Amino acid sequence: MDDVTRVSPAHRDLLVLTAVELEARALARELELPRLSPFPFPVYGRPAPTCQARLRVAPIGLRAALLPDRWPVLVADLASPLVISAGSCGALDPGLGVGDLILPEGVLGPSGERLNVTPSAHQAALQRAPDAWTGLLLTSAEPVGTREAKTLCRRATGATAVDMESAGILGWASSRGCPSVVVRAVSDSARQQIPAELAGLVTPEGKLQLGRAVTLVLTRPGTIADALALRRGTRVALKRVARLLATLVECV
Repeated sequence: MDDVTRVSPAHRDLLVLTAVELEARALARELELPRLSPFPFPVYGRPAPTCQARLRVAPIGLRAALLPDRWPVLVADLASPLVISAGSCGALDPGLGVGDLILPEGVLGPSGERLNVTPSAHQAALQRAPDAWTGLLLTSAEPVGTREAKTLCRRATGATAVDMESAGILGWASSRGCPSVVVRAVSDSARQQIPAELAGLVTPEGKLQLGRAVTLVLTRPGTIADALALRRGTRVALKRVARLLATLVECV
């Protein structure tokens, strides 16, 4: 039995971690996963091990801030799951378009640390999405939204795309002896401007701060178009991620 077969997602539990609840809920909707009632926070998946692998989807906050608290609850009945950092990301490479799939070989953390995904799990995913982009993903401690910031990050790191959680997720999985892989798709291109104020509308838990949103609309109406474009891009990205996740579990 070769290495790819041994860690094939179809033969072990999968724990899919997103930044915010919106992403987790969108993936669950595409995968037709119900919300699991026993959990004190939003978790979607199969209520019982009805197939070879159990799939569980949950948000762990911006910058993976909630992962330490939520991890013990999420894995209490899972045996060394394959941990998947899933969701949207921003393009740094000008060649990337909205909806393009990213399966990075490694992640560069905010402090410059390099974290590699599990090679066999990465290969298993890449076999199902041979057109995906690979290379390096950058995890930033702060949003990278302007064209200038994206260009600088690209030049400084050589990364293809950027998110805010994957390094934390991979590091945590590695320290717990779990294999890991990243499945992301582009929500905004390298040329697309994402106002910093939009990031400020979301709490670390991923909840929309409605009061701030109303204020921003009244004081900066121009951001509405940017917000709508990002929303459309995120929807496209999450649908692409969900399609790949569906192929990674035989029973989905």
